[in-house]
Amino acid sequence: MAPLRDTERVQLPETWDPESVSFPLRRDLPSIPGAPKDAAWVWGAEDNVGRLNLLTRARVLAASKAIKSGEVIPVNLPLNVPGQPAFNREPFVHHIKTLAPGLFYDDNYYMNTQSGTQWDGFRHFAHLPSGTFYNNTKGQDIEGPASNLKCSIHHWAERGIAGRGVLLDFCSYAHAKSLHFDPYDTCSISYQDLLECGRAQGIDIRPKAQGGDIEIGDILFIRSGWVEAYHSKSPTERAHLGLRGHKEIKFGGVAQEESILDWLHDCYFAAVAGDSPTFEAWPTKADYHLHEYILSLWGMPLGEMLNLETLARRCRETNQWTFFFTSAPANCPRKHHVFPP
Repeated sequence: MAPLRDTERVQLPETWDPESVSFPLRRDLPSIPGAPKDAAWVWGAEDNVGRLNLLTRARVLAASKAIKSGEVIPVNLPLNVPGQPAFNREPFVHHIKTLAPGLFYDDNYYMNTQSGTQWDGFRHFAHLPSGTFYNNTKGQDIEGPASNLKCSIHHWAERGIAGRGVLLDFCSYAHAKSLHFDPYDTCSISYQDLLECGRAQGIDIRPKAQGGDIEIGDILFIRSGWVEAYHSKSPTERAHLGLRGHKEIKFGGVAQEESILDWLHDCYFAAVAGDSPTFEAWPTKADYHLHEYILSLWGMPLGEMLNLETLARRCRETNQWTFFFTSAPANCPRKHHVFPP
C-alpha cells in the first residue's frame, strides 16, 4: 500500500505534528482517555501553549508576506479603558511616584488585567462540567499548596505570538445591511453572518482544505462594534453599564451554535480575538460557553477588548483583510497569573 500523503494523514493523540498540512475535523477528533468530549489535548502531556504550536517558523515566514506597506497599527486599548470594567473587576489606577521633585519620577500601575486589551489564558475559564482547564489542568494547579506553573501565561510569552491575521469587520457589514446589532445586548453573530460578512470582503472563511481562504495557524479577529459603541456613550452611561450586576451583564458577540464550533475548530486558528469584553454573545444562549471550547478543550488563546477601529478602517481603504500580527503576552511566571494585557 502506498504511504498516505500529508493531506490524507490522520493524526493521533500526542503524535500531532504542528508542521502538518492536515488535521482532523471536530467530528473526527480522537477520544482521549480521561478527557472531556471534544478535547484536543494533542501536543503532549507537558504542552502549555496549545494552538500556538501551529505558529511554526514556516508559517510565520509565510505570514510575513502579508506585509505590504510596512504600516504599523496598534490594536491595544488604553489601560484605563473601560474606565469601569464589567463583572465587578477593579478599574485601572495610575500613580506617579516622585523620586526627586522636578528630576526623577516612576509610574505605579494597579490593575485587574481585564481593565484593557487582554488575552484570556488557559487558566481563566474551565470546562464547567468537568472542572478541567486545558491539558488536564485543575484548580489545585492554580491555587493552593500544590499550585504550579502548568499552563501559566508566561509560557506564551517565552515564544511570543506572530502570524497572519484575518479581520472580519462584522460591524461595518451589519451597518451596510441595516442589521440590528447592539454590542451592549445579547445579540448573536451566527456562522451564516460571518460567512456573508466574509463574502462582502472578498474572503471565503472556510478552511483552505475545504476550498476557502483560511490557512492553518491564522489568527482570527472579529470586529463587533463594541469599542465604537463604548466611545459613543457618555462617561455616566459607561459607568452605569460597567456596574451592571452579573445577571444584568449583556454583550453582543459570536453565537453559541454547532456551526460556529465546527468552524472555529476546523479552521485550526492559532488564536481568536474580538473587540468586546466577552468575544461571544453574553449571557450564553446554550448550555455551554464558547470559552469552554476555545480555551479549555482546544487550547486556543482568546483575545478580548482589542481596538480594531483603525485596523478596520485601513483594511477597508486598502481592501486587504489579512496582515502580519504580533503580540507579546505579559511575561509573568507567577503561579496565579491568568491574563496578559
